[in-house]
Amino acid sequence: MDTQSEVITQALDWLDQAGHIALGWLVSPAAWSQFALLALAYLLARVMAGRLSAALTKLLTPKADAQGLFATARRFALPFLALLLPLIAYALTATGESLTRTMFGSGEVIAFGKRVFLFLAARALVSHVITDPFLHLLGKYVLIPVAALYALGLLDQITLALAETRVELGNIQFSALSLIRGVIAGSLLFWLGSWSNRQSASYIKAKQELRPATRELAVKATEIVIFGVAFLLLMSIMGIDLTAIALLGGALGVGIGLGLQQIAANFISGIILLVEGQTTVGDYVELDGGEKGTIVKMTARACVLETFDGKWIVVPNEHFITSRVINYSDQGSANRYQAEFSVSYDTDINRVPALIEAAVAALPFVLQHPDGPDCELDGFGESSVDFVLEYWVNGIDDGLNKYRSHVLFAIWNALKAEGIEMPFPQRVVHLRPAPAA
Repeated sequence: MDTQSEVITQALDWLDQAGHIALGWLVSPAAWSQFALLALAYLLARVMAGRLSAALTKLLTPKADAQGLFATARRFALPFLALLLPLIAYALTATGESLTRTMFGSGEVIAFGKRVFLFLAARALVSHVITDPFLHLLGKYVLIPVAALYALGLLDQITLALAETRVELGNIQFSALSLIRGVIAGSLLFWLGSWSNRQSASYIKAKQELRPATRELAVKATEIVIFGVAFLLLMSIMGIDLTAIALLGGALGVGIGLGLQQIAANFISGIILLVEGQTTVGDYVELDGGEKGTIVKMTARACVLETFDGKWIVVPNEHFITSRVINYSDQGSANRYQAEFSVSYDTDINRVPALIEAAVAALPFVLQHPDGPDCELDGFGESSVDFVLEYWVNGIDDGLNKYRSHVLFAIWNALKAEGIEMPFPQRVVHLRPAPAA
């Protein structure tokens, strides 16, 4: 209750002071002359802003299909024309204030008008220039109120009151002003960090000459540096002693050692994967547990595999380090597969290898290097002679491209064209006569 009474009393005092100042201005001839100068400065600013705005709009507006850095810069500058009127009025009023103080020794009214024009510039900036949702929110609830308090001449008093209000969190002590300033600065810093991280990630990922693993490592290293610097700057702005952060870091280290060792292991494993580059985004892998899929994302904790049926499997990074992983893409995109088929015992099997190799080699996706199609005799079955065809392709079989299906069609068509039978299982049954009674 005492605190509320003090606030109310202070507010009433401010209102009383404002009333006395306004009454003094109303009965003072010097104040009326300064009001006239303010009105003159505003009218002159409107005329100048109108002419400058028309000329600058024509100069800054690019063609509709214009691209490139210069066109982007012109489009970025166009909304700032909304600031011309209040800024020109502010500049004219500042000049008038210096002349008034020199000639008459007073200039409170014109100084108040100058601050009002600065407030109008802040409103125009938030309303017409800032388009980012977060910055617009920050401008609406922080910048405009601060500009209003400055225009009313209350900013210094409120700042002093907040600076004298102390906030204690354990051994850490800071003022309410530092807390508010830290929240605002932290919001700006981490927004800027997120924006910088997005821009740097886009720039790094566009460098196709770098290996995918190198690009991912550079993106994550940049992210850590950006947000690490933002955090340290925030601590400095809030006035928090960094030795307290060192103690917090020691406690965090103990926590990692005791309860977060799996998270730490996965994080370190992710760094090892990125540094080695043996497994990266876009690789098709098969894990020891039977999981198969293409790596579509690598995070600090896990890798995300996308299977051919569209499912996502989240695999902790540690599994890629401590277990066996088959990477079908690591040594290049060429992979060897095989297709089995059989012919009847009535076939001249000496003709089969050349026939099948020629038919499969004609398929556009089958490679001749490192080796062309190779048809080999696999064995003699109960009802057929068994062959196996080995072939090389670019990509993963039985997935998006389904090479095996095309190869089997080619084998079938080649055998049918030559009249070679692909037998089905057969049995010979001997009926023995019953023994004589």
